[in-house]
Amino acid sequence: MTKWVWPVAIVCLLTAGCGVSNNKPYHDQRSAQNSHVDEVALADEPSVDSSRMDSKPLASSSIKPTQAPSEAPKATDQPQTTPTVAIPSPSPKTSAKKAAQPEVSKKPSVAVQKNQGHVRISQKKLTLSQLAVKYPDTFKLRGSSQEKKVALTFDDGPDTRFTPKVLDTLKANHVKATFFVLGVKASSHPDVIRRMVNEGHVIGNHSYSHANLPKLTVDKFQNQIMSTESVLQGLIGYAPKLIRPPYGAINEEQVRWVADHHYLIVNWNVDSLDWKSLSADQVLSNIMQQTKPGSIILQHSGGADSQDLSGTVQALEPLIIKLKAAGYTFVTVPELLHVTKSK
Repeated sequence: MTKWVWPVAIVCLLTAGCGVSNNKPYHDQRSAQNSHVDEVALADEPSVDSSRMDSKPLASSSIKPTQAPSEAPKATDQPQTTPTVAIPSPSPKTSAKKAAQPEVSKKPSVAVQKNQGHVRISQKKLTLSQLAVKYPDTFKLRGSSQEKKVALTFDDGPDTRFTPKVLDTLKANHVKATFFVLGVKASSHPDVIRRMVNEGHVIGNHSYSHANLPKLTVDKFQNQIMSTESVLQGLIGYAPKLIRPPYGAINEEQVRWVADHHYLIVNWNVDSLDWKSLSADQVLSNIMQQTKPGSIILQHSGGADSQDLSGTVQALEPLIIKLKAAGYTFVTVPELLHVTKSK
């Protein structure tokens, strides 16, 4: 009896030992795999650009999406769906390497994010105010605030309805102004242009046909400026240095062209809004509320047939009287900015 007891006992002990050694490594390895999936998913999340979440290019990316952390437990619940993989015996070194892998893939994705963000910023179009700051010698909005001087400017002329009346009022009050004229209208009303010059006013270039300049090609933009200059030079005897883009709108490439060709962009910092066919009281109020030393004041002496600039004409003399009483002196734009009127 004793002879059979010892072999049976030895077989039982060996069987129990094998059961422990076979089950435990599989359980630990599967837990490590699930933990690794969670870490990869979390590591990849910051690399997604939220601004491109709905865009098609993101869907066609060569980077394969990882399973979201919330879906990871499904791999544990359904182990039969996962592919069979040869599992090496676990060791601290192997686990450490796997934990480090997501960190390696994370760093380049963040760097690309930063680089893409930099590209987007560098390609962003500058506003008019930003252009004026970036090109202070080429783009002007006002004169010096140290002198109590202002410049009256009139756009979109000449015409025969309102421009002569504006000139009459300026002459009666001994004020010199700056007129930014259109090439097409200067060609149609050369006598009005000559009168402006004879009475001491300064002429500026307002494009040929009141085009929205940023929408033009480089060639068409240049043609708008040069065609007007050609018309004006024959009438006034000089090529105007001053350019006022229609609507005040211009892009950076065009500003650089202006600088390279020795022109000066002149916008404004006081807008009368008279192009809305406002009453004299409204025009006067708009100007008086905004005017400060060094102001460049925008008004119009011409416009579309549907525009009524009677309010501009009627407000002009009261405006001159009020500003003179407040201690202001009226000067032309070249005098205000201390530049020449010709290129």
